Amino acid sequence: MNDSSWGAPPQAGYWGPSDQGPVQGAAPAGPAYDAHDAQQTRPMPIVPDVPAHGGDQDDDRGAARTGGPLFRDETPPPPPYRPSSQNAHNAQKPQEPMSSAAQPAPAPQKKSAGRDLGAAIGVGVGLGAVIVASLFVVKAAFVGVITVAVVVGLWELTSRLAERKDIKAPLVPLALGGAAMVVAGYVRGAEGAWVAMALTALAVLVWRMTEPPEGYLRDVTAGVFAAFYIPFLATFVALMLTADDGAWRVLTFLVLAVVSDTGAYAIGWRFGTHKLAPRISPGKTREGLLGAVAFAMVGGALCMEFLIDDGTWWQGLLVGFAVAVTATLGDLGESMIKRDLGIKDMGTLLPGHGGIMDRLDSLLPTAPVVWLLMVIFVGSG
Repeated sequence: MNDSSWGAPPQAGYWGPSDQGPVQGAAPAGPAYDAHDAQQTRPMPIVPDVPAHGGDQDDDRGAARTGGPLFRDETPPPPPYRPSSQNAHNAQKPQEPMSSAAQPAPAPQKKSAGRDLGAAIGVGVGLGAVIVASLFVVKAAFVGVITVAVVVGLWELTSRLAERKDIKAPLVPLALGGAAMVVAGYVRGAEGAWVAMALTALAVLVWRMTEPPEGYLRDVTAGVFAAFYIPFLATFVALMLTADDGAWRVLTFLVLAVVSDTGAYAIGWRFGTHKLAPRISPGKTREGLLGAVAFAMVGGALCMEFLIDDGTWWQGLLVGFAVAVTATLGDLGESMIKRDLGIKDMGTLLPGHGGIMDRLDSLLPTAPVVWLLMVIFVGSG
């Protein structure tokens, strides 16, 4: 908008000092008067002196501007008359946008969970039923559940690496070695798991040699990372299961992970305002982390007191705190991977959840921590 639109109060028929025509922005004559009558009946405004060389359009605009508002956000005085409907269109001026103070406040938006909660709850209940049944009926059946989850997780991760980054981590040796790790951990303990991990890494190196050397280092590095990240960390769940009260230890581990996630969601959704790691996971808040810690510590105290042999409530507080921290770090770690790959979920196998890896992300780094604390507090047997 040019400055002439905020000129002196419009005077019908007023001519500038150069007598070249009406000043820009001057209002037309009203319905009761024509321009000649307006000149005869309206008082002439007091106009500052114009330089002798005046006569160009800039001088006319300057003369008209002296009586207007000093700032662009001021409101000019209303015209002394209303233009006729015939000339209203010609007298209309562009309007300045409303200031932020005058604009109406936007209507508050209802918070959304971002996922199909009905499907997520249904899938979660179904998985929980399978886990509980396998835990307390036949322990070996739960080892099979862990093995299936590991193989599917490896498939999801290697597929996304190939699709988004053209990284070809060999799935066959990873799947076979991952299953061997879980079984060896349950049968032979931590020593068996380490041996299976070493053999899996060696198998990845050899398997990749059957293809051209371009990208060899990149592919085997991704393969060894996948072997450690998914099956090796999952082996600690099998190690927990070997104790006399192993089923209750595993149940405590799973319950605390779920309780931590629930607390983070409930408190973060209701009270979350301060972002925890906006560049990694914009949805996570510091309030949500506090909710996860509080819920997990309460749950840990109850589980250690009533479910674990020789466990006490104060040990449960420490276990719950550790679960909340490691589960959050695990979630952020996979979020980093997904952001690097440019994807939202690792898969679509579980409606409302994404893929298997989207459920294992917080469990995998939590498993070795819970196993170690259980061994320290109540022993390995």
